[in-house]
Amino acid sequence: MITQQITTELLTIRDWLRYAVSRFENSDIFYGHGTDNAYDEAVWLIMSALHLPHDTLNNFLDARLTSAERAKLAEFIDERISKHTPTAYLLKEAWLQGYKFYVDERVLIPRSFIAELLVGDGLQPWIEFPELVNNAVDICTGSGCLGVLLADAYPEAAVDVIDISTDAIDVCNINIANYGMQDRITAVQSDMFSALQDVNGKPKQYDLIISNPPYVDAPSMAELPAEYRNEPQLALGSGTAGLDHTHTILREAANYLTDNGVLVVEIGHNRDALLEAYPDMPFTWLEVSSGDEFVFLLTKEQLI
Repeated sequence: MITQQITTELLTIRDWLRYAVSRFENSDIFYGHGTDNAYDEAVWLIMSALHLPHDTLNNFLDARLTSAERAKLAEFIDERISKHTPTAYLLKEAWLQGYKFYVDERVLIPRSFIAELLVGDGLQPWIEFPELVNNAVDICTGSGCLGVLLADAYPEAAVDVIDISTDAIDVCNINIANYGMQDRITAVQSDMFSALQDVNGKPKQYDLIISNPPYVDAPSMAELPAEYRNEPQLALGSGTAGLDHTHTILREAANYLTDNGVLVVEIGHNRDALLEAYPDMPFTWLEVSSGDEFVFLLTKEQLI
């Protein structure tokens, strides 16, 4: 616990940064929600807690903090270590490809290789021009982060974001409003595809379906660090092999794709199990920062 004496002694951002790094290095906290080391984690926590841009750290290192600010930092550092609460939940913010999103304990903290593809033209040549996408959907959206990136990448598209959790839908609507996209993005509470029907009761048709579904297998779920166990477990686990949600997507997606539609799905470290289950499926594996084993693409023709 951080004592009153320490909060009195630590006066500047430099003091608190040094202290936070020391405490983090001497703890068993796990990184993986936006940073991979104690220094970056401390900078993120301190600068965001003080509502300062991260890239202005050097300008403010010797700025003195108010007693209220010091108390807030003390509380955050203590909870980060003692409860293994992810920094994103403490700050109510997460970053994905330069986009800032509201998050809290109701949703998974955003992390997806699909985000790299959406901001980097990674779906060419399958989608040659952005204006070719008129309707798109993100299945298992969580915070709605990929839906926002979808809407930015394809400015002509109406975007649906889907999640089974009503809590997640509430968070989605916060992020949709924060980006002023209420007229383009619709959050729908649905168990996968079940609620996606047009006015005639037929499956809605999309030019692009993306999904970063739950994909952690049972053995990995049992070994998750405490930080990940503080996230909604419904958004992580997907059966013994981590592929239950992916099976549903592969079984049903063709019904919801236009004739030239494209499906993009992220998986975890279970590519071999997927290929074993679908030996004849012509998966195209897309290159992302961690290689070409985590995101696959299929066209409607390949799914039929």
